[in-house]
Amino acid sequence: MKSKLDLDPGVVAACRQAAHQISDDVIKRIDGHTTVSVERSITRLLGVDGANDLDVPLPNVLVDHVHDGGGLGRGIAHWLGNAMLHTGHTPQQIAEAVSAGNLDLLSLEHTDESASSNGLGAVTAIQERVTSECAKRLHEINARFDERRAMRERLGDAPAPLRYVLTATGDVYEDVVHAKAVAQAGGDIVAVIRSTAQSLLDYVPYGPTTEGYGGTFATQANFKIMREAMDEWSEQHGRYVRLSSFCSGLCMSEIAAMGAWEGFDNMVNDALYGILYRDINIVRGLIDQRVSRMINGYFGVTINTGEDNYLRTADALEAAPSVTASQFVNYELARASGVPDAQIALGDAFEIDVPVRNGLLYEWAQAQLTRELFPDCPVKYMPPTRHMDGNLFRTHAADTLFNLVTIATGQGIQTIGVPTEGIFTPHIHDRVLGLQNVDYVFNAAHDLGEEIEFKRGGIVQTHAQEVLAGAHELLERIAQTGLFKAIEDATFGDVSRSEDEGRGIEGIVEVDEAYFNPLTDLMSETSHFTLRAG
Repeated sequence: MKSKLDLDPGVVAACRQAAHQISDDVIKRIDGHTTVSVERSITRLLGVDGANDLDVPLPNVLVDHVHDGGGLGRGIAHWLGNAMLHTGHTPQQIAEAVSAGNLDLLSLEHTDESASSNGLGAVTAIQERVTSECAKRLHEINARFDERRAMRERLGDAPAPLRYVLTATGDVYEDVVHAKAVAQAGGDIVAVIRSTAQSLLDYVPYGPTTEGYGGTFATQANFKIMREAMDEWSEQHGRYVRLSSFCSGLCMSEIAAMGAWEGFDNMVNDALYGILYRDINIVRGLIDQRVSRMINGYFGVTINTGEDNYLRTADALEAAPSVTASQFVNYELARASGVPDAQIALGDAFEIDVPVRNGLLYEWAQAQLTRELFPDCPVKYMPPTRHMDGNLFRTHAADTLFNLVTIATGQGIQTIGVPTEGIFTPHIHDRVLGLQNVDYVFNAAHDLGEEIEFKRGGIVQTHAQEVLAGAHELLERIAQTGLFKAIEDATFGDVSRSEDEGRGIEGIVEVDEAYFNPLTDLMSETSHFTLRAG
């Protein structure tokens, strides 16, 4: 891509190097630890599902059983593998037996050397058994994704920018109605908003749900219902519609596992949102993010990062360098988890207050900067929300400018704006009006970006270069102090958090020397990218 912003390649390279250093430091800081949610995701990818009579999910029953007994440092896979060798049961049957009180995983004798097929000892026999089971499950899910890719190729995928439409009523069955209406109106990605505060639950609710405030609970049953409904619509209308959910909070890797089982295409997958705005512990969030991104990267799911959220709590002009710096860091963290560029939808947003003189030019500069810095990433561009005051006409006008910048700068994924932003959860017809606005502007200005060059030393170039310089300065500072200290110093979103505080901290587990995770081992072996140590 030819730069229209006349960016200094040396500055860009220095930003990438600093971000790489920051990412490596994060991985070293979280190494040697797992979390209860990571261990639960292993059980889910081994096929464990369901809940007990008290509605406690069986993955929680299993992991809590081992954690309470002091054995989680060896990893849930160790105890499951040993039980599988002793009982001949599947992970699901073992979970049901533990839930019924008929099996104590920690009291089982460890398999002796004679149980190993290669004579290398008990640990090898256990690892061999559970890794083989995990490989079968990954193969099964991969086969489903192969079928989904074939379906997408057969029905056709929409060209970028993909129209990403948020919808959720709280009732999954009503969500199906909304999602089909969105698809009918031209939406390319249906994103079912997660129920408010679900990110703070250290478990995933079980089964279909019909009540949820501000969104619908992310459960595997709800995922299945939505996926089947959109596949049915796609087949009937000859156009593939993608599905997205929110893979964040205290159950990041579990939601990634659920999404993999049900064939979701996109996932909002960012730890910093939960750390900054839900007070989730920094270490817990980053461990969970690493594994959740490995799962998403492995199965070809596109992740959306959350830089747009900073601009809801910080001034868009002042915070611009922190957004760009975060994009560099998030990119490196995603790559370290095995996510290729084509699946890293970095966050950006159109959030400068409407009355700001030349605000459109500043927004254009920021969007063009992101596009040029990450040319192979499908940047997820968010509409104006923070300064929308209930004036439907002003909001619709601001969304029109947002749509113009989106098409002119070649964004990959665009969350559509709606006139009723900031008033209430939009009705179906509000979303249709938003999509009609997008269609009009995208068609009218389809090749605008190819026709435009920016004035050398003008407002757009100067602002982009200043933002990049600010990001470079910030990245160099963070590279010296570390990301944890930067978060404590309220570098992102004007929100401060400490690494020794926050929700979910009790769910962090220091691992033993004998710890193993067959899920990450298998994914690392077959990933398109070599994962750095972590």
